[in-house]
Amino acid sequence: MKHHDLIDACQDDWQAYTHHHFVTQLAQGSLDSAAYLHYLKQDFLFLKHYARAYALAIYKATTLEDMRRPLPSLQALIGSEMHHHVTYCQQWGLTESDMEAEAEDVGTVAYTRYVLDTGMAGDLTDLFTALAPCAIGYAMIGERLIQASDTRIQGNPYASWIQLYGGDSFQHDVQASIRHLNDLLEPVQLASPRGQQLINIFRTATRMEIAFWQQGLDAA
Repeated sequence: MKHHDLIDACQDDWQAYTHHHFVTQLAQGSLDSAAYLHYLKQDFLFLKHYARAYALAIYKATTLEDMRRPLPSLQALIGSEMHHHVTYCQQWGLTESDMEAEAEDVGTVAYTRYVLDTGMAGDLTDLFTALAPCAIGYAMIGERLIQASDTRIQGNPYASWIQLYGGDSFQHDVQASIRHLNDLLEPVQLASPRGQQLINIFRTATRMEIAFWQQGLDAA
């Protein structure tokens, strides 16, 4: 198996995630600012649990090499990505204490606990399969939007979001994550019960991403 087998197996959900109305409105600059602010606050809470998931990967690892692999991502999440997120949110009038005090929305709770529960119950392949839709999906969305002729950059209040996820740095980091995931998936046969189990994990996490976008729109 490879990562594209997971995507191919749930194309309808993947399309609904990567082409969600939240994304298309963001690309045009027409997204309601209330929806975006809700998303930013919930994304801060999500990233905290995302870091916990990478810490869990270290805990679940059985070799020193497997323990080393998640460490750069964990350090980047806590040391730079969270800092970048807080700094960016300050431009929208949100402080770190504001976001720390924010209640987790239902979609945030469901998504983050699903990933952590999957990692606790399964192995590293289960955990990284549950994590995969977030990074891979954002990279695909960013790349598509930054290249699309109908994406509005000039005067778009969300242009920096598009440039971040469509930029070389994020794209490079995600390719490294994909290579790691492909290494984990390689021994698994697509049609096997194990292969179908991983597809179900990936599909469920993808549906959680859809719900995460939707809760932003619903908040507005």
